[in-house]
Amino acid sequence: MSFHHRMMLQRYGLGCTTSLYSEVLFDPIFTPIFTAVLGTGAFNIGVASISYASIASAIATTAISIGLQALLAQAPKPPKPEDGRAPLNQAIPFRVYAVGRTRVAGARMMWEAKGSNLYSVQAIAGHRIKSFNRFYLNDDEVTVVDNVVTPLTTGGRYGAGSANVRLYTRLGANPETPYAELVSALGADGIWTNDHRGDGQASLAMLAHNADAQDQQTAFPYGAPSPSVEIDGAYCWDFRDPAQSPTDPSTWTWTRNSAIILAWHLCFNEFGFGLDYQKTLLPVIDLWKEEADICDEDVPLAGGGTEKRYQCNGWDTTENGPKSGLNAILATCDGHLVARGDGARILTVGKFRESRTATLTDADIVGHNVQYGVLFEDECNRLVPKFTYPATNYTSCDTDFFEDTDAQIAAGRVLTMEGSYEWCHQWRQARRLGKRDWERMRQKVKGSLDVRLSGINAVYARWVRLETPKRLPKLDGKLVENRRSIVALTKGGFTMDFIEHPEGIDDWNPATEEGQQPPVPPAVNASEIPTPVINLIQAKANGGSVYIRVVIIDPDDGSLTPVVRYRVADADGLGTPGAWVEQQNPNAEPSGGYIDLSTGNVPTDEVLDVQAAFIASNRRYSNWSVTETVTSTSDPTPPAALTSFTLTGSAPRLGNAAFAFSTGNDTHVRTVQIYRVAAGSAFDPDTATLVGTRAVAPSAGYSFTDGDTTRTNLLTNSGFDTDTDWAKGTGWTISGGKANKTAGTQSGLTQAPSFVAGTVYRLASTVSGYSAGTARLRFTGTTTVNGAGRTANGSYLEKMTAATGNNTFVVLGDASFAGSYDDVIMFAETVSCAPQGVWDYYALPLNVSGVEGPPSGPLNVTII
Repeated sequence: MSFHHRMMLQRYGLGCTTSLYSEVLFDPIFTPIFTAVLGTGAFNIGVASISYASIASAIATTAISIGLQALLAQAPKPPKPEDGRAPLNQAIPFRVYAVGRTRVAGARMMWEAKGSNLYSVQAIAGHRIKSFNRFYLNDDEVTVVDNVVTPLTTGGRYGAGSANVRLYTRLGANPETPYAELVSALGADGIWTNDHRGDGQASLAMLAHNADAQDQQTAFPYGAPSPSVEIDGAYCWDFRDPAQSPTDPSTWTWTRNSAIILAWHLCFNEFGFGLDYQKTLLPVIDLWKEEADICDEDVPLAGGGTEKRYQCNGWDTTENGPKSGLNAILATCDGHLVARGDGARILTVGKFRESRTATLTDADIVGHNVQYGVLFEDECNRLVPKFTYPATNYTSCDTDFFEDTDAQIAAGRVLTMEGSYEWCHQWRQARRLGKRDWERMRQKVKGSLDVRLSGINAVYARWVRLETPKRLPKLDGKLVENRRSIVALTKGGFTMDFIEHPEGIDDWNPATEEGQQPPVPPAVNASEIPTPVINLIQAKANGGSVYIRVVIIDPDDGSLTPVVRYRVADADGLGTPGAWVEQQNPNAEPSGGYIDLSTGNVPTDEVLDVQAAFIASNRRYSNWSVTETVTSTSDPTPPAALTSFTLTGSAPRLGNAAFAFSTGNDTHVRTVQIYRVAAGSAFDPDTATLVGTRAVAPSAGYSFTDGDTTRTNLLTNSGFDTDTDWAKGTGWTISGGKANKTAGTQSGLTQAPSFVAGTVYRLASTVSGYSAGTARLRFTGTTTVNGAGRTANGSYLEKMTAATGNNTFVVLGDASFAGSYDDVIMFAETVSCAPQGVWDYYALPLNVSGVEGPPSGPLNVTII
């Protein structure tokens, strides 16, 4: 390294070293491998055990975390959403696959003019899909009734004079049905026959009839119409549903769940990775179920209602290879994917859990390179999340950005980067994903670790806690995120790229962080009427019935009447939607920039498609809005009370509280919510803190933990059961299970646990036999950190932040203090610890419609 380079690193606070740990604690890494082949040991990775021999034969791992990192690394990406407006025109086009709900034109398979008719066929997806939802000709959305395109109202576009356009669809059954209309016209010439079925291929056919010469420009102002469609894409195996079989695609369901779509892409997508699900998913299927459940968690919205945490919608072609789709899917859920030595894949979506955390010690690390700052070329003070916006006819769009104005002033300019979440179609979800990347970008500590085989569990984990007082004292006790790990035998076993885990990355306040809905440029149809933009949609139970609440953005035009329509998304069980039912809202009044609409009673327990439009005074309609989907579940019967709700484990409860509960023989119960309130406070679900939700079934038992179960007391003999481990100052004795002090001299009772400067430690203690004076807990060594003074009997909780140089824990009594101490506890606080204090916990059963049953509780818990 040149002198100039070293000076630059020092100037910008970047320190690095690759020096090896001085003590030789392990043999070279080859020794454990060959020894293990002869032995019977195993590593515990995920929920299963893997033999050493398996690791020796297939040890490669890859952790992929997508979002901003993928953008910076120039990872392969799918086509832009705008590319879905026009079909691919190639002699041998690449095949297309689609997931979730998206707009796509596919690849043109046939384009033939005969007489006054134009015929075309487009391969929309190379697999079976759920449905065709909306149709476009060029950039005009059109209505199709009995395969006939309804002409636009002004000027008769697509229907002036004798012109007409017909569209036909196939969902991709195997075998599929030929297009009889095309076979009748083109079969005799051998252009399109009954053998052109397209088995297993979703497709779209068009028959366009020319207008008379004088009407041709009116009917087709843009030339020959170019169709595209909004579809609901692939069916996927939902491994949480016992009724679905991985070997029987007819049992699968359509989904937007990012985890389920990722599993499909890895194992079942013909154009994906083609992995064996028995090796890839089944050994760790419980981990995949956990991630899928997290993706389906309801996130509250600022205007009311909820949306799913992580959804995925998009399309790609085989031109890009399967990694392109993998990156796009992972970006929708802040995903981290690891390839385990036995072939299993472990997915961890963006939500911190202690259960997905491993530990690395000094002995596990043989080299490191750590940066404590950011170079100019890597600096970013504004992050702009980008997503695909259905309201603008599926184009790329920005959300409100995240920025650091102080950093912009210091840099003298705005340094912008983009977070690319193109398979994310919800602007609020893009904001949540953007916040996670923004919080990571602001972390100054990042680098790489060279890890021995002894640290292999950390290599497979997304989050790693460092216990490195000798090698990395600044990071001792810190939580870092494993961004990518690869095999590197010449460096000890593995190289792990990491970044310090931001505290509060999972915090989300919709009222302040959701931002504004991205503006939609005025999009008018041929009637010159703007298209509504839906802000919010909810199914609202009303007794035994359900209605749909729809909130749209106010167009600031009082002459327009808003109208809502809905239909059953799958009326016959084969993917065919039902008829639209309209409901006008002539008396709806704008408020705060929005218009709140509602339908009449809708069919219950059905998946409904919902759209909105405006009607002008001349009775002409605008284009219908983007289709939103909602489930109209209604169950007015509250579930029965839980048969049990108890605390498990025992005190002291270090940063957590654990519970067990069971449901009765009640078919109405679907979920149980666990709440926390301050001890003695009345329970109200609207104001209490919701700490977790469990999906449940009748007559079953469950467990739940609020907080971090990994915390341990750093003090030895904290209950003073023996006269050991503590250094006693003048006047202190240990007897009768307590530490006792007499008045006369200020002195302390000391012990030397390991401290990490800047770490918050939680403490607990009990004072008894008090008669005079003041006592307190204290950290000493270079800087003194004092706890609160205690002048009465009682059990006390507090927090203290360690300062640089702290090396001693002290129970200090002043010269007047006479009394006893017991049950002294100290442990490091983590971001996942339940809050310190005395709490009452309640369990609340709910039915499928959110109707509450009787709460169970309170269970009083003291969390240290």
